[in-house]
Amino acid sequence: MKSLKISGIAMTVFAISFLAFIPQLKAQKQAFVDTQYILSNIPEYGDAQDILNSLSEKWQKEITDKHAQVQAMYKAYQAEEVLLPSDVKKKRRDAIMQKDQEVQALQKKYFGPKGELFKKREELIKPIQEKVYNAIETVATNEHIDFVFDKAGSPTLLYGNPKFDISDEVLNEVGNVLQTNTQQ
Repeated sequence: MKSLKISGIAMTVFAISFLAFIPQLKAQKQAFVDTQYILSNIPEYGDAQDILNSLSEKWQKEITDKHAQVQAMYKAYQAEEVLLPSDVKKKRRDAIMQKDQEVQALQKKYFGPKGELFKKREELIKPIQEKVYNAIETVATNEHIDFVFDKAGSPTLLYGNPKFDISDEVLNEVGNVLQTNTQQ
């Protein structure tokens, strides 16, 4: 009888212990979004894109016009080159090169990596993207979703539950591997 009571107690303890681990055994919940679809249905995003396109076209026309001026200067130089003294030829070539460098600088100013278009895009688009990402995080948290991927373009992780972040563990492992390799 005592062994039956002990077995019953042992089974109860085992069942409680098992039930405590069930939440850790559940599958991770994943979802996806289509950010292109989401952004295309936000009127502010469309307005921002229109502004960016308008600026881009305006600046591209300015650059094209200035480039045409450089081409005209070069053609005029070629037509008169044989008649010009060498000092005048050098001045004209220098003027053409100077004008061409100005056009290149203007193009970089507008369309370079930190140019005016980039800055305007940051100003107009980034706040909208942040609202979308914050909404994704809110929905994921409320729905107990562990990972949210973007299906627009190449798959991108937009949200990951921080409890699944193993970056520190990987960094520690890399450190252990590096220490192991340097000791050899």
